[in-house]
Amino acid sequence: MYFEGYRKYILVFIITTTIFVIAFSISNYSNQKRVENIESIEDKIALDLLSSEVQFNLFKEFSCKGANNPILSGELNSIAEKLSYAEENLGITNPEVVRLKKYYSILEIKDYLLMQQISQKCKEKQLFILYFYSNDGDCKDCKRQGYVLTDLREEFPELRVYSFDYNLDFSLMETVRTFFDIKDDLPAMIIGEETHYGFKGTEDIEKLIPELIAIRSERKKAQETATETATTTERKKYIPARQADGVIH
Repeated sequence: MYFEGYRKYILVFIITTTIFVIAFSISNYSNQKRVENIESIEDKIALDLLSSEVQFNLFKEFSCKGANNPILSGELNSIAEKLSYAEENLGITNPEVVRLKKYYSILEIKDYLLMQQISQKCKEKQLFILYFYSNDGDCKDCKRQGYVLTDLREEFPELRVYSFDYNLDFSLMETVRTFFDIKDDLPAMIIGEETHYGFKGTEDIEKLIPELIAIRSERKKAQETATETATTTERKKYIPARQADGVIH
């Protein structure tokens, strides 16, 4: 009996150890894949930075037609989502995450400068928000503000939101903070030529950018027109062939 009990303890120990080793291996593999994913994102950003240089040069040679949608802008939202995922799973202090955030900041500034150039050359007003946040636990409204801006960005593709970690230890961020004279009072947003501090809801931002209300109104009218057209088309399908000419036979 003693031997059998002893054997059970050994069996339990072996099973527990095996489960632990498997779980540890899976965790290491998962983390490794995340790191590899971050590295692939960094490579993608590096290519996008090179493409931005080409865009600057090409833009000098071409007209304004179709110039309001540079390649970089289409990539920013996707990279932002991956960066957010990396922060949540690897931590905001992870060296790879910090490096990725620096790359992303450079990409945002490049896109912002390109869009400014387009705005000046093509005489088209661009809709920008430069958003400064902190995820160091010293900004209680930053996460809530981020959700509001994400919703607006999804509703209005015309709106470009550039998000910057105010506390990022990076020479570029120091230059940006100094250039725009951003105070340590977060969340902060630059809308137009003015800097706004504190949380701003959707309605507050729409008042600061009335073009958004106009865009929504135009879309609503377009949807109503499309609905009326579709309804009229469907009604015509049900008119008997002999009555289609307006004469009842």
